[in-house]
Amino acid sequence: MQATAYTYDPETRSGQVLLDDGTPVPFDAAAFDAGGLRLLRPGQRVRIETEGGGGGLRIILVTLQTL
Repeated sequence: MQATAYTYDPETRSGQVLLDDGTPVPFDAAAFDAGGLRLLRPGQRVRIETEGGGGGLRIILVTLQTL
């Protein structure tokens, strides 16, 4: 699934992405670290992997979107 980075706090390595429908979904340090990223800037396109659904949607991986 693709999304757009919305917020990112380098101290906690957590933040939020916006799904293509505009829904914000938070991610934690574990999801950020799983992707091997060092930094994330608002507006960057990312690829996310999730589990659960609806109100229980949880991001488990955040990586940069590559073509």
